[in-house]
Amino acid sequence: MNARAVAAAGLCLLLFTGCRTAPTPPQTEAGTETSAASDDTLRLLYWQAPTILNPHFSSGFKDSEASRITLEPLASFDADGNMVLFLAAEEPTLDNGGVAADGTSVTWKLKEGITWSDGTPFTAEDVAFTYEFIVNPEVATVNAGTYELVESVEAVDDTTVRITFKEPNPAWYLVFTGTEGMVLPKHMFEAYNGPNGREAPANTMPVGTGAYRVTSFTPGDVIVYEANPNYRDANQLAFSRVELKGGGDATSAARAVLQTGDVDYANNLQVEAAILEQLEAAGQGQVVTNFGSLVERIIFNFTDPNQATADGETSSVEFPHPMFSDRLVRQAISLAIDRDTIAAQLYGPTGQPTTNFLVAPGPFASSNTSYDYDPEAAEALLDAAGWIDSNNNGTRDKDGQEMQVVFQTSVNPVRQKTQEIVKQSLEQIGVGVELKSIDASVYFSGDPASRETLDRFSADLQMFATGNTNPDPGAYIQTYTCNEIAQKANNWSGSNYARYCNPEFDALWQQAAATLDPEERQDLFIQMNDLLINDAAVLPIVHRADVSGVSNRLTGINLTPWDLSTWNIADWSRP
Repeated sequence: MNARAVAAAGLCLLLFTGCRTAPTPPQTEAGTETSAASDDTLRLLYWQAPTILNPHFSSGFKDSEASRITLEPLASFDADGNMVLFLAAEEPTLDNGGVAADGTSVTWKLKEGITWSDGTPFTAEDVAFTYEFIVNPEVATVNAGTYELVESVEAVDDTTVRITFKEPNPAWYLVFTGTEGMVLPKHMFEAYNGPNGREAPANTMPVGTGAYRVTSFTPGDVIVYEANPNYRDANQLAFSRVELKGGGDATSAARAVLQTGDVDYANNLQVEAAILEQLEAAGQGQVVTNFGSLVERIIFNFTDPNQATADGETSSVEFPHPMFSDRLVRQAISLAIDRDTIAAQLYGPTGQPTTNFLVAPGPFASSNTSYDYDPEAAEALLDAAGWIDSNNNGTRDKDGQEMQVVFQTSVNPVRQKTQEIVKQSLEQIGVGVELKSIDASVYFSGDPASRETLDRFSADLQMFATGNTNPDPGAYIQTYTCNEIAQKANNWSGSNYARYCNPEFDALWQQAAATLDPEERQDLFIQMNDLLINDAAVLPIVHRADVSGVSNRLTGINLTPWDLSTWNIADWSRP
């Protein structure tokens, strides 16, 4: 393949963002006064409270959001898919020699004079070490799969790092960028590059290169930051102090920024549309929506949460799920879910019903899939699968087992109302449903010692939202490969919580990982999406907007689907 073709392969995906333009920052008339924070203190409210400040150990965005205030990747992407540099000095291209003509490596030039918040110089050795830390199976990070295609990361000199891939890689910009690319300080983690990785003090008191540094952190409660005196543009920071309060609920968070003006920014406002409209009318702030890749979905447990191995592991691949191993049953559940009602009644303009797992960038969203709400067809499929109500107790059964399921998600009014709608629909077709709600700080914590996490999935069904955090969806769609199954052997660090394993899907993934042709790669991603949907391996419900509350006294917010909302916090200021 010639250099021009490789350039097209490497850059074409960046142009296919299919995203909306970044929202215009809210403006305020001069002289407006509120009960918000003093001008030099920025107050953030995250009702899903952060519990750890190492993003490579968390399966929820809440911890990455808080981490992103202190830690940085080499680069990221704005809402239009343009690369934005952080620790990198320039964007690698074919012309400047950064991208190898054969697609097997990328060389990044780093900014000179960068120091960590404790004054230690930042070098390419930190980047190389971060790779070693992420992929070390003893450390068991949650995003090791993203770096699976990397052969090596080499510090050529203090300001040059070369990443070599196992095969030609059209998505060379997938690693060390955006949400999953935050670089760790080698001097803080070198002694913890093993089973003791979660014991590193820097997991809760991080040392970073970002605009603000942590001065105190009470997990599940409050994080206090101060302006980082070693930040490269320290004299341009608008705030001397940042307070991130965690806990509460989404509605209270929305009220605090939109109605009372007590805070400047509230994240992830998964609140009913009518309530948001009412709160926004108070005039203290604005609701900012950003439709990116976020999909609220229900996933099946393909393993039995009620059987345990000899060493006590539940939801083990040794024991297939007694109901959901059958495709007919999964298809029946899908037909019984009223996506239109959920989207219209609970989300309004902040959500659209969907049947796709992959919804962004736009060209990757399949037009081949569809969904139906058809309880009668669902009942016929369950009959065909042999699940009937033989004892007339209102619940189907088969071979002596009642069709009873536990359906779990995080505590949130919209999610609990979604659960109720799903429960009523499933019970109408003879499926008994027990609802379970788990505090978000536990559910999304990634704590391997807890049975209540998303990763452990000790239920039959569970609901959450996520999406690809990069214009290239490779790492996101990889989460349904067999190697990514979360299990005791990898300390439940895999991202395939469903434990779905399909060799046909894996073969498509391997093919996509090796092809340099952008159109062929796009087609392969669509095929993978369609396979998941046609196999009823996952049940997408709503394509959700990222919804934030922004005070009228805050400017500089520039949301992008490809990074956390705090990605450009150095630019936030008072009007």
